[in-house]
Amino acid sequence: MTSGPALAVAAERLAPPAFAPGSVWLVGAGPGDPGLLTLHAAHALAVADVVLHDALVSPEILLLAEGARLECVGKRAARPSPSQMRINERMIRLARQGLRVVRLKGGDPLVFGRGGEEALALAAAAVPFRIVPGISAGVGGLAGAGIPLTHRSLGRSVVFATGHDSRGKLPDGTDWAALARGADVLVLYMALGQAGAIADRLIAAGRPASEPLAFITNATTSRQQVCIATLGTAAAAAEQIPRASATLIVVGPVVGLRAMLAPWQNATPMTPRTAERRAPAQA
Repeated sequence: MTSGPALAVAAERLAPPAFAPGSVWLVGAGPGDPGLLTLHAAHALAVADVVLHDALVSPEILLLAEGARLECVGKRAARPSPSQMRINERMIRLARQGLRVVRLKGGDPLVFGRGGEEALALAAAAVPFRIVPGISAGVGGLAGAGIPLTHRSLGRSVVFATGHDSRGKLPDGTDWAALARGADVLVLYMALGQAGAIADRLIAAGRPASEPLAFITNATTSRQQVCIATLGTAAAAAEQIPRASATLIVVGPVVGLRAMLAPWQNATPMTPRTAERRAPAQA
């Protein structure tokens, strides 16, 4: 059975919950591949009136919101962007106009996505909402790159951390020495601009400069690129990656498994069908 009929069967056998006018769904778009959307997310995009989306949501996913008005409210560190208060106010205003509002976020809304802040704002304004989890880049991005997040021998503990604060700087409150000692595998979000500084702190805390590290850019999409380095060469490797790219950093021995897995892995993402390909086949 092809993917089209398979999705149609799922739609026929599973009744989606009502997306009521005047409500907001906080939706996780996953790491980039449209095929990694949940059925709840696909349903929300199909019936939404307005989609307020992050800058890092892939264009292939935005194509699924054919009947909605798209508004980019993406926040990028150290760049002009809407404040969180403005985004909260916009969601509330649109919902009070009786619209079905999707707040679409890359990855998962509650994993460094400010979904908790937005849910609190909606609750305070008495606006009904739903949280639709998504596959976080820290899980799906690694899988798409052929890097297991955990392994019984090489990675028995994981830490997820953000690499910058609201100013685009290294977070002052993060205890990098504790993180370095606390887990076999470190997954760092939004850390490209601080890669060298983070590597220095991890090495100073006792992690070897030879420890493997991977930069995963545009994870799970047709534009995905993976750069393998070490903690000692992280700063130089980061300089070769465009700052505008959505990049995840992984540190730990599991990175070494990519060389064995990636050549055999099929990680082709779903792509939008053209009008011609969507047409029914002739008998």
